[in-house]
Amino acid sequence: MAKRPRVNQRFLDIQQGAAFGLRRLSKFADGRKPLAIVSASCALAIVGGGIAAASTIAFGQQQVGSEGENGLQVSSNQVIKPIGDRLMTPFGKIMGSAVSPDGQYLVGTSTDRSVDLQVFDLKTYKPVAAAGTMAATSFSSAASSAGYGNMAYQKVSDGSVGQEGPVFSPDGKFLYEPVATGIVRYPFNADGSLGAGTKISIPTVGGKQALTAGMAFSPDGSTLYAAVNGQNTVVAIDPAAGTVKQTFTTGIAPRQLKFVGTKLYVSNEGGRQAAPGETTMDSYGTQVPADGNLGTSTTGTLSVIDTANASAPVSSIDVQLHPTAMYSDGSTLYVANTNSDTVSVVDTASNKVLQTIATQPWAPSQVGYEPTGIAMQGDHLLVSLGRANAIAVYKVDKQDPKDPASYIGLLPTDYYPGNVAAVNGQIVVTNIRGIDARGPELSFDKGPGTTVATGHGTHSTTASLTKFTLPSDDQIQKDTETVFEQNGWDGSSVKEATAAEAAKIPAVAVPKRIGDPSTIKHVFLLVKENRTYDQVYGDMKQGNGDASLAQFGAKVTPNQHALASQFGLYDNTYDIGTNSAEGHNWMMQGDDPAYTEKSAGEYTRSYDTEDDVLGHQRSGFLWTSVQAAGKTARNYGEFDSEEGKPAGATWQNYYCAAKSTMAGGDPAQLFTPALQMHAGSSIPSLNAITDPNAAPFDTAVPDIYRYETWKQDFEKNGPQNFQMMWLSSDHTGGTADPEAQVADNDLAVGKIVEEISHSPYWKDSAIFIAEDDSQNGADHVDGHRAPIQVISPYAAHGQTVSTFYSQISMVRTIEQILGAQPLNQKVAAATPMFDAFTNKADLTPFNAVPNQVPLTEGVKTAPACGNDTLGQTGASAAAVNDSAAKATAVPDSMKDTAAEWEDWSEEQHLTGNGAKEDYANPQLFNRWTWYQTHNWETPYPGDAKIYGPDDVPGVPAGSTNHDD
Repeated sequence: MAKRPRVNQRFLDIQQGAAFGLRRLSKFADGRKPLAIVSASCALAIVGGGIAAASTIAFGQQQVGSEGENGLQVSSNQVIKPIGDRLMTPFGKIMGSAVSPDGQYLVGTSTDRSVDLQVFDLKTYKPVAAAGTMAATSFSSAASSAGYGNMAYQKVSDGSVGQEGPVFSPDGKFLYEPVATGIVRYPFNADGSLGAGTKISIPTVGGKQALTAGMAFSPDGSTLYAAVNGQNTVVAIDPAAGTVKQTFTTGIAPRQLKFVGTKLYVSNEGGRQAAPGETTMDSYGTQVPADGNLGTSTTGTLSVIDTANASAPVSSIDVQLHPTAMYSDGSTLYVANTNSDTVSVVDTASNKVLQTIATQPWAPSQVGYEPTGIAMQGDHLLVSLGRANAIAVYKVDKQDPKDPASYIGLLPTDYYPGNVAAVNGQIVVTNIRGIDARGPELSFDKGPGTTVATGHGTHSTTASLTKFTLPSDDQIQKDTETVFEQNGWDGSSVKEATAAEAAKIPAVAVPKRIGDPSTIKHVFLLVKENRTYDQVYGDMKQGNGDASLAQFGAKVTPNQHALASQFGLYDNTYDIGTNSAEGHNWMMQGDDPAYTEKSAGEYTRSYDTEDDVLGHQRSGFLWTSVQAAGKTARNYGEFDSEEGKPAGATWQNYYCAAKSTMAGGDPAQLFTPALQMHAGSSIPSLNAITDPNAAPFDTAVPDIYRYETWKQDFEKNGPQNFQMMWLSSDHTGGTADPEAQVADNDLAVGKIVEEISHSPYWKDSAIFIAEDDSQNGADHVDGHRAPIQVISPYAAHGQTVSTFYSQISMVRTIEQILGAQPLNQKVAAATPMFDAFTNKADLTPFNAVPNQVPLTEGVKTAPACGNDTLGQTGASAAAVNDSAAKATAVPDSMKDTAAEWEDWSEEQHLTGNGAKEDYANPQLFNRWTWYQTHNWETPYPGDAKIYGPDDVPGVPAGSTNHDD
């Protein structure tokens, strides 16, 4: 038996105290039955007693980017201060990595900065080479600015990044990089530089690209095997000839490969194929066994390929949800079940699971730690817990792997450790997000009426390596306390009131315990798009703003300014995601699951996971948690993936119908066959509560139309306990110019609040207004800082609230008000937004402010009802028409180029059925906006000329992916 290490009492005190613990969330394991887990930790023991509120309150008024004794504040309700030595890189997130056979080099695939491969020398601990689509001169400048002026660089044309990291040939002379349609083979030089790559193509099948994932060489080195993630297969490749020799069918979405002898193990993130009649949901064209209520997959498997007998059938082993990383130690295979927060221990002689190790170190919540990488040093198993910013360490019995593993503790890392490796006696961790978006500042141009703003942006992404010598077990236990503090895991977050206790407690706005009564019965959540705090509120002197960055200040957003003055201004609240693929997950799940976090380089599989079952955590969504608490819910477009928009319906049509209805016209015109939506969701539980008349994301539908359709349902049926709505015009990039679209969004927000605050429901309502992300603006504090609002009779009227909050805090507050259980450990650790509320109601309603920017500004074809002159004191329709004409004029010499951009824009899913927020490459989207708003006369800042969409430096021709 493995000897269990001594565990200090302080360590146990921090972790214990959660009757809620394992049994509370075990039902979410696979959507059907409890999760069978061999506990590897005293910390996971169930003990009596409840736990009280408040945890991340310790962050106080810290700002993202500030550094104190406990570490650097990041946007995800965490501080980071890793052990060991940190090596920073400003060239984007590192998605997957591999160490050279001699242990000298680590190579990572990366994304978000037009750099696709980064090479690090582990002996000198410096970056030495890179490859990417960025122009060589641009890379040289960026590397010099980062202090790495001697890096070798290889310019490439394929900017896609596969689902996993690269692999070295057994002799270390070649590097194989997974890409969307195959593999690129690079000569790997002794100094770490890369030679010119050669493409090994894997054909597209049935419209599905390869989306190459993990790779492994056969033991004799003669064959390269690759997981073809997009086609549910593994291919055997002749590495010299670059030809596919054989194809094997596996489970769904194969991720990593690992040889044990001549048997090849494949981790299938989507599990097995569906049985006839089984409930399924889609992922990249495959029907995945699923739980239709929680919206999650329900199986995880390993495929086993006998490469010594290639004609033998592929066998399968059941593990748990989302198996990804694997580590082999003799005949024992360790498998990270990322969405079950466990590790399966497999005996490869019998192909049986010997035990399942729980990687859930904080007892109050069993969900959301996201084990993503595995390594071993001696008899210590190391597992990277991505969402905990930690490495979990276990002691295992290598002689008897079925002997239960012993949990030792946690080691702190940087932001989101994706991979961990033991190299030459050191532990090396690849941290996907490094120190958060603290890289080079970015510039944003938003068109007429605004000036270019330069500051922090969410795409200023970083990554890092951290390396250290594995500490003693006693030191690991001390470091565990640090990890708990950095995550806000104080053992007192999710105390649940009994019915008897709740009956004795007077109602308050935000209860201290889950289940205690709230004075708020109706919660409204409005989700908007892409703005930073400074971009909207930088001109409000009562907050921490930079007026020079207020591109959409008081003139463009008079309602939001009035709301902030009346109900409170929040100048220290943060979005977490880089883009919408992450942002809507944070709002609806209180997390961006590892499937999206680690697959960001390959958005071909799915950009948003609204209709991709593998992007959903096993505990469900905000609306399912509310329903599980016995409350009702209604949806108006948020997270919907199906629009059902009539063919031929235009922005002008919707604008005129909304304008007429707002002026007292017949509301029936909103729902004529030529306009009426038939929206819905591929998630059955969301589809069941969705108003089919409510438009999801589409920049060709003005938000005032969304307001009017919502208003008809609200006045007819009243509110549910929880309702959410997607208002997307402030995304920009649609029919009107950016200023007009943000003004449209602002007016809709004002009208919605006016409607609610003048209704009988106002007395017990709260309205939360959030951006899904803040990626398309600059901020002087941090690119993640967002212009959120909390509006209620119980709101902190007239105050500036500078407490650190995030989207996670908002999700937790909504659940706390409605008596719902936290969705995962991130939400459970978050402190509700207590400072946003008082317990004395001020029932003064809100009166919407007329827009001060014409909503038709920049519209090329005037709507039949005429251009907008609302809010323009003394302005005539003729003046507005003249302004619009000037804004859209194209010089004769640029008409062909403008036409190319028009064709490009039509492929970016900005409008119509299948519209996708933030689908367009931001480097292209920003230039398109710039050219339009500068009359096609001025090059984009830093460019030598006005480029066509296929000629922009550093962007591969045909790019659409947000992160190319």
